Amino acid sequence: MPALVTPFGAGGDIDLDAHRHNVAALADRGARGIVIGGSTGQGPYLEPGERRTLTSAARETTADAVIVCGVFAQSLRQALAQTTEAADGRADAVLVATPSTLVRSRPDRIEAFFDALASMSPLPILLYTVPQVTGVELEVRSVATLSRQRAVVGIKDSGGDASRFGAWRDDVGDDFFGYVGASRALLEAHRHGAHGAITASANYALADVSLAIRGDGDAQRRLTAISSTVESHGVSGTMFAAAVSGLRVGIARSPLGVLDEAAAREITEALEARSLASRQPRASG
Repeated sequence: MPALVTPFGAGGDIDLDAHRHNVAALADRGARGIVIGGSTGQGPYLEPGERRTLTSAARETTADAVIVCGVFAQSLRQALAQTTEAADGRADAVLVATPSTLVRSRPDRIEAFFDALASMSPLPILLYTVPQVTGVELEVRSVATLSRQRAVVGIKDSGGDASRFGAWRDDVGDDFFGYVGASRALLEAHRHGAHGAITASANYALADVSLAIRGDGDAQRRLTAISSTVESHGVSGTMFAAAVSGLRVGIARSPLGVLDEAAAREITEALEARSLASRQPRASG
């Protein structure tokens, strides 16, 4: 599933026409599901009501796709409010990031957060460990414990250590799904039993993502090469690459920045070399 970009207009509001275009474009490329408001979708910057708006528009655009909505909350109250918004927008599940401020060094409190949310959530929950964003890596032991909650149906692990999928595999049920989030780790995660991928790179290289997570080594090498170039420029790099591939990415919310001309040229040339470029965007983030 692509971790979809979120397009904002010059005034700072969501560009819904661009969002609908992006959902439809990725469905046409073969995506059977999308993640809205994840890290790539500027989930930490979304405001109250925007998750409902994004998920509802996506559902209207593609009735058959699995729609997962990102939740970035520091308290249980915030998490429940965001999850309820996603449910109101007819999302199928939520992707809930680890809280990252006052309980960063307290795995017991992080477990308690997920456990309490699972008992109240109107939607199935995918755990989300993304240490490069939150500074917190959900412990393997916590994954196994939380998988026993009926509402917790899987995890997106973006830490890049593919061996973690093997570490918890024997301690979770067959109905617990592991998704890898690091583009460089898809092939190895497949070997450790990952079920699928949720990546930023699927915005611009969906075919190679799909092949790599199924065990194609050539696709993994191609994906690693191009995603390394793009991701060295952060979320703005992914947004620009998505624009080169034909998506409408709008303007990133501050403090995310705008790419300089050298970075834009580097990404454009990398995508052109793989025949992934559909147009020449201007050098904006």
